[in-house]
Amino acid sequence: MDRRKKEAGTVKINIKKLSELSGFSAATVSNALNGKRGVNHETAQQILALAREYGYVPASRIQSIRLVTYRDSGEVFSDAPFFSDLIESIENESRRNGYETKLVNLYRREPDYEEQVEDLLNDTSSAILLIGTELNEADARPFLEAQVPLVLLDCAFENLPFQCVLMENENAVAEAVRYLIAEGHTKIGYLYGSLRTRNFTCRANGYRRALLEQGLPIADSFQFEMPVSITGAYEAFGRILDEGREMPTAFFADNDMIALGAMQALQKYKYRVPEDISIIGFDDIAFSEVCAPGLTTIHVYKKELGQAAVRRLLELIRDPGQARMRIQVYNKLVKRGSVAHPRAE
Repeated sequence: MDRRKKEAGTVKINIKKLSELSGFSAATVSNALNGKRGVNHETAQQILALAREYGYVPASRIQSIRLVTYRDSGEVFSDAPFFSDLIESIENESRRNGYETKLVNLYRREPDYEEQVEDLLNDTSSAILLIGTELNEADARPFLEAQVPLVLLDCAFENLPFQCVLMENENAVAEAVRYLIAEGHTKIGYLYGSLRTRNFTCRANGYRRALLEQGLPIADSFQFEMPVSITGAYEAFGRILDEGREMPTAFFADNDMIALGAMQALQKYKYRVPEDISIIGFDDIAFSEVCAPGLTTIHVYKKELGQAAVRRLLELIRDPGQARMRIQVYNKLVKRGSVAHPRAE
């Protein structure tokens, strides 16, 4: 076996690695691979031969973007306006840059799941944008072996060096809880999603952190598990209210779907929102603005999130050897009518 090939082993080949193997600068390698002027014919042929030998996939072979949604239970994606808005943003930005988007839904519980993943990872005609909201670390690991540029969206793992684009969660929720405290609330509950995604876990951390910072109790009796749909939350919270349990004066909910379902249940049981109970959601879906009262929530820049993911993927298509990055998009608290000062007891 060629000594250089033996040294390369199973390392994924990119411009930086080709530069090391050939002895030419990364700029020279990039220019040769892209047919640019300034590289003499002999050098260019040597670099191209080396690229073929090691299976380098040039950007010119990538004709489209595979937009992959990983679904375990699928509950988070079910009837969620957040994801339809995010996917629309990705498709628009891809189209604007001349790339077709091919949507692939990966269902972890399907019997041919591993075969589908293998096919994806071996397809060199499409770059991959993977929405990993429900993804766990074990199932994420095989995607590090993709033979094409890949960006992980709405998810990240400390131990896996993916190119990532994601929203900020913990600080945004801490700010929302601090806002409730500033309004006079000291009994603040948490409506948490039954499916514990990384995003939801980070939001729980923000909720607890804000209470601890202010010396307020984290009462288990004010924390309720909810399905992540409006109907599911409405029914589940209705059963809790039917039991006549003590309620806090305010809630933070993991997403707007839970918050809106809980608001409907509260109104059914003659609680006034926000006079009796205030509530804050997360996502700022369209209905949050037009419901009565308008839902105070955390606005996620969905369009910008999708655009950032596509742009990062395009950068990697042009130069796969770039440093691995985690790009984080910050959110904004939007104050509407679902929060008020608590009633004097």
